[in-house]
Amino acid sequence: MVVPYEGQSFSALRRQCQQNGRLFEDPLFPASDQSLFYQRNHIGRVTWKRPKELCSDPHLFVDGISAHDLHQGQLGNCWFVAACSSLASRETLWQKVIPDWKDQEWDKDKPESYAGIFHFRFWRFGQWVDVVIDDRLPTVNGELVYCHSNDSNEFWSALVEKAYSKMCGCYEALDGGNTADALVDFTGGVSEPMDLAENGFKEDEDKRNELFERVLKVHNRGGLISCSIRATTAEDMEARLACGLVKGHAYAVTDVRKVRLGHGLLAFFRSDKLTMIRMRNPWGQREWNGPWSDSSEEWNKVSKSERERMGVTVQDDGEFWMTFDDFIANFTDLILCRLINTSYLSLHKTWEEAVMRGSWRRHDDPLLDRAGGCTNNKHSFLHNPQYVFDVKKPEDEVLICLEQKDRRARLKEGRGENLAIGFDIHRVELNRTYRMHVTQQKVGGSIYINSRSVFLRIDLTEGRYVIIPTTFDPGLEGEFLLRLFTDVPSDCKELTLHEPPQTCWSGLCGHPSLVTQVHVLQADGLAGQDSDGVSDPYVIIHCEGKKVRSPVHKNTRSPAFNTKGLFYRKKTNRPISIEIYNHNVLVDSFLGQVTLPAEQGQIQKTLHLRDKGDRQDNDLPGTLTVSIVTSSVLTSI
Repeated sequence: MVVPYEGQSFSALRRQCQQNGRLFEDPLFPASDQSLFYQRNHIGRVTWKRPKELCSDPHLFVDGISAHDLHQGQLGNCWFVAACSSLASRETLWQKVIPDWKDQEWDKDKPESYAGIFHFRFWRFGQWVDVVIDDRLPTVNGELVYCHSNDSNEFWSALVEKAYSKMCGCYEALDGGNTADALVDFTGGVSEPMDLAENGFKEDEDKRNELFERVLKVHNRGGLISCSIRATTAEDMEARLACGLVKGHAYAVTDVRKVRLGHGLLAFFRSDKLTMIRMRNPWGQREWNGPWSDSSEEWNKVSKSERERMGVTVQDDGEFWMTFDDFIANFTDLILCRLINTSYLSLHKTWEEAVMRGSWRRHDDPLLDRAGGCTNNKHSFLHNPQYVFDVKKPEDEVLICLEQKDRRARLKEGRGENLAIGFDIHRVELNRTYRMHVTQQKVGGSIYINSRSVFLRIDLTEGRYVIIPTTFDPGLEGEFLLRLFTDVPSDCKELTLHEPPQTCWSGLCGHPSLVTQVHVLQADGLAGQDSDGVSDPYVIIHCEGKKVRSPVHKNTRSPAFNTKGLFYRKKTNRPISIEIYNHNVLVDSFLGQVTLPAEQGQIQKTLHLRDKGDRQDNDLPGTLTVSIVTSSVLTSI
């Protein structure tokens, strides 16, 4: 579904202009300094002109759309221009951002149909937003001030930039930003920032090769990629290095491929290929001048047909090739924007998506407070919103993206700074349905950063988990979007209740008076019932007619179960029993059991396994180590 930005309908406004015979003037983004700057004019006298006043034959596109159509103007928005360069190389993506482009194009045969109005679409906070603009563009001395094309009569890049500026509040809101955000806005995908300097890619060839395959896969599946060299000081920003690259500057990755070396049949039968990556500088000039740069002698090692296939050109157009090794040696940051495929009709991996909208809200009552800050704030961390999900395979790759509502448009009110946000993931009881009140086993988490979104890709084993999205500091308020991608449905939902609710049946049937957490840690020395002398054990915890069953552990007599169950108890004198079985093809076989009394407090025990009936003289091979916490305060676990 597409939502009109600020309620402006493109078709209704265009029809109105055509009927009145007037060109559209956007009242929400007027041709004045307030659309350009937060407060102060930085560039002198600006004249707003329509494309027809800048050239005689304006077009959205001249000879199609390409990364070469973009040149950054007098605005520090290389991050946005680099994202546009990536977008231009993907027809299916730019046609979403620039909808009905043929209908929006100038029509020479029907000049009366032109109404000076355009619309563009961006993905914002979980939905596509349709942004309407008029075609008046800021100029100084008859030249476009900001983003422009090589061709003086091509205007798509300037118009897309204007629509994005409107959505962000003004043009100055684009001065300094994050390519990852723009890539998400153009695609609805998820951006994964990667630190190339810290993760050992420079030193470890295997890691480097693995990363190249991942980058190649994202590229081949239609994703967008950007990169940069981190600037550590203000003087470093946009400093040109001896190798021709520029620091603190976003580059668009426009191609990734393995290149055959050699000529003719010899090249065809050679197994070695060079891993290469192509980038573009948004300035449209200043390129890498090292090996495999445009006119370097290395290109003689590649056949003419291969060079033509790769589109190698010898001109200072800002686009250049590098080997992946040189890329890793020079660049410090990489952003992979994946398009998450949720279509069952696809040949590629299909992800299951869960989308949760939530907010951090302060409240004086700790049970209602939802702005607890990060884990440093031990007394309030668990006040935050909590989301439970299941991993249903023995192991699954999970993608998690937490995004806050963009605040740039509110900078004029002095409220535009992003919050520092992040999240933790805890492994919890397999049957948890109420909020956590003590921290459990943390298995992962994101960094905390004041960017619009944070991302984590993590491998998790079968079980139940809780995600806790937080701001870094407590007491801060804001809205967020949590997106979770798994291989099979995760049944993700928010935990809202603290304990089993009182109902009209509580008086008749009784309300729980104790809560018990049973944590089965491990078993040792189990009987080896299979032909190879081992077993495939799993454990079942029984309490008051309810049970929790662990996943099966393959080929072991000493499984590390790490399985928890949570029980709200009415019949507190009834013991808890834990049984271990060996998983077989036809009928599972019994390996032993233990019985636990219902004591309050916390205990950890290692118990010998017994046969059914629990007779003292009926021990079976093996021991079981368990930890039990029981409390009369139902909100204590």
